[in-house]
Amino acid sequence: MWVIQRLIFALLVGVIFGLGLSIAQMIDPSKVIDFLNPLGAWDPSLMVVLAVGLLVNTVATPLILKRERPLFDTFFRVPAKSDIDARIIGGGILFGAGWGLTGYCPGPLLTSLSFANNAILISLAAYIVGTLAAKWVMAKIDAAAHIDHSVDEACVG
Repeated sequence: MWVIQRLIFALLVGVIFGLGLSIAQMIDPSKVIDFLNPLGAWDPSLMVVLAVGLLVNTVATPLILKRERPLFDTFFRVPAKSDIDARIIGGGILFGAGWGLTGYCPGPLLTSLSFANNAILISLAAYIVGTLAAKWVMAKIDAAAHIDHSVDEACVG
């Protein structure tokens, strides 16, 4: 029963998140690209989405982490490291480039599958290939550097 409760809760949270993305129009790539283009037809309306998300996270995270454990898990999965390194910078650059080129980041991309067209399917394929390629390259780099990761590390997929 515990597994079914976790799956139902995850589905509910995913639906709420997808509805939020839809209402905020983040599933419209032209809206996102206009937001990312301050020198062209800049659309600052997504700043409200970012500000509200930041506010909710700033208030909710400390309250949630005061709990002994999550509602549907045995422990909190938080990133094991907090330093800014080449991986964070390189990943941010690649993520931003993909977001700017397609107008989709992973959440809105998955939400947009409900009305999939060629552009969405190509973006999804590129996201999957890019994710697998990055994991493969990082595994090779870690193996060469003899870095072992804990099973409980949130940053390791």
